[in-house]
Amino acid sequence: MCLICGWIYDEAAGAPDHGIPAGTPWADVPMNWTCPECGARKEDFEMVQI
Repeated sequence: MCLICGWIYDEAAGAPDHGIPAGTPWADVPMNWTCPECGARKEDFEMVQI
């Protein structure tokens, strides 16, 4: 989950509109990827239990 805006990355869904195919584990998301909602960096995300 993005700590800035609350957007949640779902590994099953990925973020295909932002270059991350469905099924991509969070560990495989590139470090230079940014939140599609607010532009926060990957390091501004925190794992949350859903």
